[in-house]
Formats: sequence, C-alpha cells, structure tokens
Amino acid sequence: MTSTIKEIRLSGHAKQQLGFRGATEQNVVETIRTSDWEAAELGRLECRKNFVFNAEWNGNPYATKQVRPIFVEELGEIVVVTVYV
Repeated sequence: MTSTIKEIRLSGHAKQQLGFRGATEQNVVETIRTSDWEAAELGRLECRKNFVFNAEWNGNPYATKQVRPIFVEELGEIVVVTVYV
C-alpha cells in the first residue's frame, strides 16, 4: 500500500538521523510516496527505495544508497519515526 495524499512529517529523531545516515527529507518523501509499504516491528510500516549515489560514504565508494523509512500512518498524516540508509 502507498499513499500520495497525506502529509508526511518527520519526527525530531528522524530529522536528526538524516545527516548521520546520508539521506535527505526529499529521499524519504519520495520513498514513501512511490514504494510499496510493508509491515515493520511494533505495528509500524516501512518501505525501501534505491537511489543513484556514486559517491563515497565513511571512506567507502557506493553506486547506490537504499533509503528505508520506518513510519506510522495516522488519521491525517504519516509520521516518520526513523530512517535507515
């Protein structure tokens, strides 16, 4: 299941983790809007999307990065709890 209507809001923790993990808010929103959702732990949802990266991260070269937001769908919005890359 995917959603294109609800607002997507990142929690403070999720925003903080973006820089540490090498993703952007735009990456997260695009992933949620265009990828299939799956059940995650604790009643949450997750999805994944690969992005062209072609850069170095922590001293290692990577051609792609995979963004995996963990989120909950609430009545009026989608709240991103954390983001893995």
